Amino acid sequence: MRCGVELTAYLVNESRARMPGLSEDPLAAAWIPQSDRPAVRELWDEFAGTVYPHDDLVVSLRGRYIADTLARALEKDPDTVLVVCGAGFSSYPWLLPFRTAIEVDLPDMIAAKQARTAELVASGALPERDVHHHAADLAGAASREELASLVRKVADGRPVAYVAEGLVFYLPPDEARAVVSLGAEFGSCAVTAVSYWPAAAAGSQVLADQRQWFRSRSVPEDASYLTHHGLTELLGDEIEDCGPEDLQQRYLGRIDVPESDLIPEYVAVSWHASARGVPGQGVPGRTGATR
Repeated sequence: MRCGVELTAYLVNESRARMPGLSEDPLAAAWIPQSDRPAVRELWDEFAGTVYPHDDLVVSLRGRYIADTLARALEKDPDTVLVVCGAGFSSYPWLLPFRTAIEVDLPDMIAAKQARTAELVASGALPERDVHHHAADLAGAASREELASLVRKVADGRPVAYVAEGLVFYLPPDEARAVVSLGAEFGSCAVTAVSYWPAAAAGSQVLADQRQWFRSRSVPEDASYLTHHGLTELLGDEIEDCGPEDLQQRYLGRIDVPESDLIPEYVAVSWHASARGVPGQGVPGRTGATR
């Protein structure tokens, strides 16, 4: 098991696997190779015991909200193309019936995702999907331009659902804003969903403890924070902007853990006029998920 970006991706999956009823991601645990599962569980327990015990809650809420947003995009148009930046070992192209998807991450992460995908498809754990794996460091303008060109080519005018998850806070401010608004370069973006840390949380002690723990595991020292107003400048005025307490109310009907005790990761969703509505379509079900 590696100790950099791939490790943090395993922790995300372990978190979602620990709350399957909330995350509605029955594939979360499958991405972790059997040989690595004891070490990942031990590391998660260490992280929970010494730094932050609620990663399972926040990561499950984030993934559930994004998956539900993507289901809405497919309801509007079943031919929507999925683009996920910071894909890690996320399951979206296999949980939902996207005909085409593009997953984007750093080269080592993409290599690991491709290899694990091939194993899981061969074993029958994952269904066949048309998924393009694209290695890119989105901190570079040339990489962002290359990705936008690829998306325009693959989508070929079809609506695009764009997700940037667990990513923008690890980029410098200008690059973070460029990634948030990258969907505008795709030409047919129907919806953008971005997770971020709000500027008001920059002094959070929980967040400071989490970042100190991850710095020893190749996570950048600096972080970018965004504001609701800044997001409206990038994505438009009518955005859904939900924090951990909002998502607890949405999915649990109550607040079990106050935001002051959580990593304050918000999710902003912006729907764009280019979406092609399809009257009468129901929300597509997720593969193996309980609805």
